Amino acid sequence: MSKTRCAWAQNDALMVKYHDEEWGVPERDSRALWEKLQLDGFQAGLSWRTILYKRDAFRKAFKGFDPKVVARFTDKDVERLMQDEGIVRARAKIVATIGNARAYLAMEKAGEDFSKFIWGMAGGKVIRGTGHVLAQTPLSVEISKALKKRGFKFVGPVIVYAWMQATGIVDDHAHDCFRWKKSGK
Repeated sequence: MSKTRCAWAQNDALMVKYHDEEWGVPERDSRALWEKLQLDGFQAGLSWRTILYKRDAFRKAFKGFDPKVVARFTDKDVERLMQDEGIVRARAKIVATIGNARAYLAMEKAGEDFSKFIWGMAGGKVIRGTGHVLAQTPLSVEISKALKKRGFKFVGPVIVYAWMQATGIVDDHAHDCFRWKKSGK
């Protein structure tokens, strides 16, 4: 018997695996949250499928998305990344990721844990979606503004909302999906 899944996660084995094992599962690790935010930033204007198929190449190119390493990237690294056919070669997004690593580390240095900051803004628990497809919410607007205030780029409210869904801050599985209300912890 086949499982009912969200419509976007059908007909592609990697998308099905991502949906079933990752999307909507609450992520509370600061570094992992940061990585996923960067990947959602690279998704802007593209499909998640494109990013998912390039995720391993992104991880290699960005040295495991270690903010301490990425923050030290130079113009030479930007040029190296612009030549990497395995990733999305968008200079503004690459430069933003480096700047976002620095913003992440500045938060850390100021005593702000990235995960606690984000989850605190969400009330500390998973927000159950309504079953309606949304592009953004008042909370994604608020988080976007807070991140921009801290120096982050490519964190508009639409990107932030997609990231909130991916990291389980919001459970937006379709109500007939087998993962609905099962992903929250």
